[in-house]
Amino acid sequence: MFQNDVIGIGLYLGFIAAIGLPVILFKVCCNPPFEIARKLYHLIITLSIFPLVTFFDAWYMAVLAAFSLVLLGYPALALAERAAFYKRVMVERQGGEFRSSLIIVQLSMSILIFIFWGLLGEEWKYIAVVAVMAWGLGDAAAALVGKTFGRRRIIHPLIQGAKTYEGTLAMFVVAGMAIFLTMLIYAGQSWQVSMLAAILVAPAGAIVELFSNRGMDTMTVPLAVAFLVTILMSSLAFLGV
Repeated sequence: MFQNDVIGIGLYLGFIAAIGLPVILFKVCCNPPFEIARKLYHLIITLSIFPLVTFFDAWYMAVLAAFSLVLLGYPALALAERAAFYKRVMVERQGGEFRSSLIIVQLSMSILIFIFWGLLGEEWKYIAVVAVMAWGLGDAAAALVGKTFGRRRIIHPLIQGAKTYEGTLAMFVVAGMAIFLTMLIYAGQSWQVSMLAAILVAPAGAIVELFSNRGMDTMTVPLAVAFLVTILMSSLAFLGV
């Protein structure tokens, strides 16, 4: 088992490299708009939840793999930031953003894996995937739609930055689609249960994202989605559905 998990770490890091390299080449060669390039990197991390819950026999080795990316990536990014080429490859709003985001997102995934695999058992780990996909795709849609088409800004003392009604609606719709499809295809739930989860959970995810500041939606949104899906599925099981 341990040998398989060690191989799993290599496969996980290889997965990151395999989908990351085309994105880097696309960024360098095609110079896409800032927000599109930013969300392509965002998508790499989002999709990395699949190898984390697939390549390992033990939950704690999946957590170790998540932090191995931090141990390798953080110092590598710190060194690379000094190079001129770094600005052509990365897209940051402020210096060191990638490094800090890497820690938060890997911690978020580790918490999800610990709770929905380590504590509750392997049969619940699909919730970690649902939560990450809802956050990853929904947040990307909110940013892209909000910055491109957003015209009506949401003004509230607890909301940081220029968030719009259009962006929040996009978060709700895309997060809902992500929840529905992940529950249906990955978790093998019925379309009725999958639709119910999307309708009930996606609005809450959009609201949490709206009020999450300083990049903490990386943690608050997936944890909120996971918590609500768990309540829903536990309730349906209790009712015998």
